[in-house]
Amino acid sequence: MSELNKSKRITGIQQIGIGVSNMHEAWKWYAKVFGMDVRVFEDDAVAELMLPYTGGEPRKRHAGLAVNMQGGGGFEIWQYKGRIPEAPAFTIQIGDLGIFAAKVKSKNIRKSYEELSAAGINMPGGLCTGPDGKEHFFVEDPYHNIFDVVEGDSWFYDDHKHGGGTYGAIIGVSNIDRALEVYSGILGYDHPEYDKTGVFEDLQSIPGGVGKFRRILLSHSEKRTGGFSRMFGETKIELIQALDRKPEKIFKNRLWGDLGFIHLCFDIQRMDLLKTECSQKGFPFTVDSNVNPGESFDMGEAAGHFTYIEDPDGTLIEFVETHRVPILKKLGISINMTKRDPLKNLPDWLIKAMRFNRFKQ
Repeated sequence: MSELNKSKRITGIQQIGIGVSNMHEAWKWYAKVFGMDVRVFEDDAVAELMLPYTGGEPRKRHAGLAVNMQGGGGFEIWQYKGRIPEAPAFTIQIGDLGIFAAKVKSKNIRKSYEELSAAGINMPGGLCTGPDGKEHFFVEDPYHNIFDVVEGDSWFYDDHKHGGGTYGAIIGVSNIDRALEVYSGILGYDHPEYDKTGVFEDLQSIPGGVGKFRRILLSHSEKRTGGFSRMFGETKIELIQALDRKPEKIFKNRLWGDLGFIHLCFDIQRMDLLKTECSQKGFPFTVDSNVNPGESFDMGEAAGHFTYIEDPDGTLIEFVETHRVPILKKLGISINMTKRDPLKNLPDWLIKAMRFNRFKQ
């Protein structure tokens, strides 16, 4: 067996989960603003295995996974059925514990800003400069979720759009050094691009952003390979710790699937080895879809094995080992990932065929 196949492999950020009150309405907005217009799957079912996070009850839900063919992770747009999803009882501030913002990548920050500004999109604070000296800007969607638009450096396909998909996230933590045990030690974000403490000009327009913080931006020194890794591309995680106030948990007294960013999901290979590693490092799986060993969990048009861990503050990290994914749904063509060499990337032409699954807005 290859040495590379003796350890778990993260091929990239597959998606960020977003709890919404109207999935189709939100999907249209994300397609218009962020180009998330290719449907990977759509599934109307019951979340039976997430009981630790759904109040101990199976919950009906409608979910869809959308991607931007230019590259990056997708959005899993998630809506409860038979239950009104709850908003937080307080204003979420940057530094609160959990996923505060999704990072979305742009080919050219100024062009993206001009295009979205002309479309009347709410961009609190306008163009600003981060601790790394690079320009970025924040977008607020109609549901009060924040997106950090940053310049990306890896692209998959030219679909004539200003930007791409999920590039990472801004995650509030109570102790950065402790959080690194997950984000560096397990997820492989081992390269600090900056680690700074102070008051930051680029956060002033964001709720809670006038305070003092420690911020660390992490990238991964090891290139992601295998499966859809070229489409997912390079990614970054920003951890932020509030130093002059006690942060709240973003999902305090709420359920997974309620309004907001519900999880960050990584596409992985060798779930068995990952399970051992997470357990040994003190972050065991809290959810595991592999109820019957060897079976795939059916997600409508897709199938796989999914698990969850919590970071030290309870933020949910999902792992998916993909078994089946649709490529040309109209023709019933899908890929069985279990029959492929896990060390090899899928052919670009095959992944690009997914663009024919683009939905009409």
